[in-house]
Amino acid sequence: MAQSPDGSGSAPVRITKSSTSVVSGAGVTQKLVGAAIAFGNVLRGTFGPNGLDKMLYKSNGEAAVTNDGAKIVAELLVKHPAAKAFVSLAESQENACGDGVTGCIILASELMSEAGRLLDRGLHPLILVKGYQMALSETLAAIDERTVAADKLLEKVARTALVGRSTENALEHLSKIISQAVEIIPDSDFERVRMIKAGEGTPNTTNLVRGIILEKRLALDRMPRKLPAGKVSVLSCPLELEQSTVTAEIEISTPEQYEAFIEAEQKNIDEITSKAISSGASVIFSAEGIDQRILHSLADAGIFAMGGLENAQSEDIAKSCGARLCDHLDDISECLGEFESLRHQRLEGPEGVKERLTLEVGSNAGIVTILVGGTDGVASEETIRGLYDSLRSTCLAKEENSVILGGGSLHMAASLRVREAAEKCSGRERLSMEAFSRALEAIPAALATNTGEDRIDSLLELRSMHRAGNSNAGITQSGKPGDIADVWLPAYTLEHSISAACESACGLLRVDQVISARGD
Repeated sequence: MAQSPDGSGSAPVRITKSSTSVVSGAGVTQKLVGAAIAFGNVLRGTFGPNGLDKMLYKSNGEAAVTNDGAKIVAELLVKHPAAKAFVSLAESQENACGDGVTGCIILASELMSEAGRLLDRGLHPLILVKGYQMALSETLAAIDERTVAADKLLEKVARTALVGRSTENALEHLSKIISQAVEIIPDSDFERVRMIKAGEGTPNTTNLVRGIILEKRLALDRMPRKLPAGKVSVLSCPLELEQSTVTAEIEISTPEQYEAFIEAEQKNIDEITSKAISSGASVIFSAEGIDQRILHSLADAGIFAMGGLENAQSEDIAKSCGARLCDHLDDISECLGEFESLRHQRLEGPEGVKERLTLEVGSNAGIVTILVGGTDGVASEETIRGLYDSLRSTCLAKEENSVILGGGSLHMAASLRVREAAEKCSGRERLSMEAFSRALEAIPAALATNTGEDRIDSLLELRSMHRAGNSNAGITQSGKPGDIADVWLPAYTLEHSISAACESACGLLRVDQVISARGD
């Protein structure tokens, strides 16, 4: 504040534009908590095996139907600062684990809701944050105690991630395919799995190809359409005559000179062809062009050749069959990989004839492909999203070699543990620890509510089962508390989800003033 020139009073000093709005005190809490609750309510109905889908209609006219939390959050055009913090939270969970976004958002929303009640009662935000962090430590300790090895549970992890998707009828088939893919690929690297729409069939007809599938037209119809096991070469150099980079003219004055020129060119072509044939490769791929004359000669020799591939496709083929990219034809014999079979198909599709090349490598394949059954469209895209989430979860479980029971079992066990720890706390932090405990119960409550069961009755029964020593109790697919021995999640997914939700909530609770340049 500054004194007026005549000394009669004081006038405010503005340091922002007149359109800027500043919210302080209780208004901040209401603003942030309200946005957090609204954001959580958007996803709450999609949670669990009985969650319903959202139809997303974009401004460009495209539509999508999904219950995948990451997809829904990514499509929302949010403008509220608290909502943007939740979008960042969802992205963090998706990038780290590939699954668990919906549960993470619901927990963060519930933590904000519980915090709002305590702040209204006069609890200091920093005490609230400290209590939340103490409760988080107890929760992480509960996760460590309940974690088991993932050795024989990968298929159940894959199945758990697929439950509640549009692929419910093909659950066992798809979970088996995912677990097989994860067992084959090296280092549990989910980026070594490719997914391609079959354009026909159903999810039950989905196949696992231990190798690569390419959808590319052949440059020569005479190419062999089927080959047994053999060697494969992947070139990053062309199989054609090098073109001069300098414009030049050659004057030919006699027919003999022209014939000699043609013979020299043909001799170079023959040398290139001879090197390719003598390499021992029965399949040759190139990221560059292949001369048409060389293609004919290779086809006559029973060698399959395909040029003009994208660099990413060439690298995938090399990784899959154990070959090295060859950048000079003289080294072709030293860069060979192996394959078990090659098959080329011509398929009729809605957009005309589609050609598909399948290169089977076998159990040692560096890259595998899932040929997803079903027609093109919204349903097929949702199937692929579900398979991708399941793949990420299964790879994470194998990499960390630690899984934990899902179905709200961990959340209820951690809730009871936090309550016991809170009773030993004599400070005001006890209030926020109890709030954290109630927020954890929002996960099993949402699972029960989405099946039509009563929230309070389900929580009371589940709490009673855990106190009686049944630590495997959770919310079953029917919505009732019971044994959930087949529901397994990667332990890191829950650990990251709870930690990130707590961190985001604590970050928002430290805010004491909201300054908006737009005035809203």
